[in-house]
Amino acid sequence: MKKIDVFNHIWPEPFFNALIKQIGSMSDMTKRSGDVPMMTDLDRRFEVMDMFGEDYCQILSLASPPLEKFGDPAIALELSRIGSDSMAELCQKYPDRFPGFVGTAPITHPEGMVTESKRAIEELGAVGMQIFTNVNGTALDLPAYAPFFEYMNSVGKPIWLHPARGQDFADYKTESRSEYEIFWTFGWPYETSAAMARMVFSQFFDKWPDLKIITHHAGGMIPYFEGRVGPGWDQMGKRTSDRDLSVVRTALKRPHLEYFKEFYADTASFGSRKAIEHAIEFFGESRVLFASDAPFDPEGGPYYIRETINLIERMDISDELRRKIFQDNAVALLGLKL
Repeated sequence: MKKIDVFNHIWPEPFFNALIKQIGSMSDMTKRSGDVPMMTDLDRRFEVMDMFGEDYCQILSLASPPLEKFGDPAIALELSRIGSDSMAELCQKYPDRFPGFVGTAPITHPEGMVTESKRAIEELGAVGMQIFTNVNGTALDLPAYAPFFEYMNSVGKPIWLHPARGQDFADYKTESRSEYEIFWTFGWPYETSAAMARMVFSQFFDKWPDLKIITHHAGGMIPYFEGRVGPGWDQMGKRTSDRDLSVVRTALKRPHLEYFKEFYADTASFGSRKAIEHAIEFFGESRVLFASDAPFDPEGGPYYIRETINLIERMDISDELRRKIFQDNAVALLGLKL
C-alpha cells in the first residue's frame, strides 16, 4: 500500500532562483519557507522521504505565500510557469517518489489563470491546480475569477485550496498587526472556512457540479462547527436587519449543509487525531486524503509525516478505510497510475 502525501510543499531550484531574483531578500512567510532545507534541497528531501520507506511518495505543490504577493500579474504568471515546469521535471525524473504535481494558478492574470492551468494540466500532466483562500484580500467568488473555476469544472481536476493570511491582518480593529502569530494558528483555519462558505452560498456547486476542491488542514473549522454551519445557518438573516438574507439559502438547489460535504479534506492536522476523525465523520470516508504539510514542522520535515502516519495507523478504523485514506482516495481523485 502506498502512502500518497497529497499536500506537502516544495520550492524547486529553478523556482527558488527566480523567486530570489524577483524579491531580493526573504522576510516573514518567505523567510520561513526558505529557512527549511527540505524546501529547496532535494537531497535533504530524499533523506526525509527515505525515513518512511519506499511506499511513501509525494504530490508536489509550491509553498505559500500566493504568487500574486511576489509581483504584478505578469510576474505571477512567469513564476507559475517556472514552478510547473520544474515540478513536472522532478516527476518525470523521479516518478516513484513524485507520482504527480499540482500547478499554482496565477489567479490575478485575466488570461493566464486559465491558459496556464490548461498548459499545466493538459501539457505537463498536473493532477490539479492550487489556489489560495483570498486573492490580495478579495474573495474567490468575484466574477473575475469565474473562468478559472469554469475551466477546472470542465476538466474535472481537483483544486487544492491553501489558506492565506499574513501578520498584517490584525487580531483587533485598533491594531495594525496580528500578535503571537494568531494570524496563522487561528486565522488560517478561519480563512479556509470563510472561503468554503463563500463558495457554497455563491452557488459554486450548482453552477459547476463537477468542481472538486481539496481543503487543507482537515477542512478548516467546518467539521468542528457542524451545528453552527447547519442548524445555525438555517436561521441566516435573523441576525441581519439591513439586508434580506433569507433568499440566500432558498436560492440553493439543496440544503446548504450538503454542499459543505462536497469538499474534500486532507489529514494535515499537525498531530491531532480528533481533527482527522472529525474530517472523516463530516466529509465521508471517500473524501479524506493523507497529507502531512511537510516540511513545516519543528524538525524541518519528518515530524508531521511521522506523526500523521502513526495517527492513521493507530486509529480504530478498518483496514479498508486506512487504505482509502493513504492511497485509494488519492488514486481515484487524482487519476494516478502507480
